Amino acid sequence: MSEAPKAPEAPLAEIRSLPSWLLGRAAARGRDLVAEALAVEGLKMWHHVVLSAVRDLAPVAQADLGRSVRLDPKDLVGILNDLQSAGLAVREPDPADRRKNAVSLTEQGARLLKRCERAARTANDELLAPLSAAERDQFMDLLIRISGTEGS
Repeated sequence: MSEAPKAPEAPLAEIRSLPSWLLGRAAARGRDLVAEALAVEGLKMWHHVVLSAVRDLAPVAQADLGRSVRLDPKDLVGILNDLQSAGLAVREPDPADRRKNAVSLTEQGARLLKRCERAARTANDELLAPLSAAERDQFMDLLIRISGTEGS
């Protein structure tokens, strides 16, 4: 009597057992969920990030804004052009240094940002739906510890 053939192992079993791979997959799923939610509001991820930073820092010098979100200045200019064209943000001479632009949200930008924040929260709730409330808290604590953002 011969043994039944062994089922082949899943491809990349070694890679798929690495925490970094699993975190990457979870992050990709989270980004996809948030991107879909933001798209309903007509916004892309980086536009949402920049709007949020402008709200938190405004009025903020354009260069300081770019550093705060770690975005290349050329990419930031494109995003700010989009936001300004859509009436969501304004760039005006910085009263402290007229050689610089200061960026602020418009009322329309603030309203859209609130809707996008709700949409992003809902998307993140969907991502974490398999976890209990206690597990979510623990997961967030662990992510903060391993991400190097503790105290940030």
